[in-house]
Amino acid sequence: MPTAILIVDHGSRRQEANDMLVGVGEIVRKQRPDLIVNIAHMELAEPDIPQGIQKCIDDGATEIVVHPYMLSPGRHATSDIPEMAQEATAPYPNVTVRVTGPLGLHEKLGEVILERAGLHEPQLQS
Repeated sequence: MPTAILIVDHGSRRQEANDMLVGVGEIVRKQRPDLIVNIAHMELAEPDIPQGIQKCIDDGATEIVVHPYMLSPGRHATSDIPEMAQEATAPYPNVTVRVTGPLGLHEKLGEVILERAGLHEPQLQS
């Protein structure tokens, strides 16, 4: 069963914000070249969720895992994105879709925050 992951963010009117999701998709694609990896925006930019779902299907996916690229389990991650994904796959009864939770709490997020702050290495006392 060819599996795709569709990484979905909110979408922005700022192109540089939307371009970041392209970079996230490239990172995931390098880490898992066996998967079909595509991206989509919930609103304000393209590809939107139906376009992203269609791209996964066109790429051969029969299973699509939708990941809300958001920090918190708010309305978009828990309701809007799952509903949009279900609607977009409704015409394809042979395609299964599931939606993951958002990024949420994870130790690796702490590592990224500390790295961005330049504090990833403990300071030695002299």
